[in-house]
Amino acid sequence: MVENDTALQPKTRTKPKLERPKLYKVILINDDYTPREFVIMVLKAVFHMSEETGYRMMMTAHKMGVCVIVVCAKDIAESKAKEATDLGKEAGFPLMFATEPEE
Repeated sequence: MVENDTALQPKTRTKPKLERPKLYKVILINDDYTPREFVIMVLKAVFHMSEETGYRMMMTAHKMGVCVIVVCAKDIAESKAKEATDLGKEAGFPLMFATEPEE
């Protein structure tokens, strides 16, 4: 019989640690010119909110100056904010939505 002096060691496998993508907030910024009904219509159309939820979000932005509408992935947040802002521009209103990273 032949003896091998080779020591076999098990291979170690490293699992890559996957990080969850950072979430972004879509923020409604209050202005004094856009009608409340129009803001609610945009919230319903773009963010699929009910009339009541849209009203509450619009009133929060009205009273506080800003309101977080939704928290989601960066690309979705940016596209929703752009779509909502563009609807305001098309109608001639200074309606603004912004995105920022969630802490």
